Amino acid sequence: MTSKQRAYLRKLAATLEPIYQIGKSGITPELTEGVSEALEAREMVKINILKNCMDAPRDLAETLAGRTRSQVVQVIGRKIVLYKESKDHKKIVLPTRGGKE
Repeated sequence: MTSKQRAYLRKLAATLEPIYQIGKSGITPELTEGVSEALEAREMVKINILKNCMDAPRDLAETLAGRTRSQVVQVIGRKIVLYKESKDHKKIVLPTRGGKE
């Protein structure tokens, strides 16, 4: 993913509301499965990390991205944004490398 594409996704993520929360139990298999399904349906999800979670947000983002085969768009404070292109529900069109969008 290019920096231009990442910037475009960050702009789209500004209006998203978090649909998942990570608490003291950390990343559970159920959370991973739910995020994976949400990524297929929406392509981009925002996740809130609760104060009772002691893990570093960046580490949680990298772990969750690896398990869901997605990409970390950004980590700001205690919020994570992940992106994964959908096979069946394509909604987000990323700017091309040479094109102007």
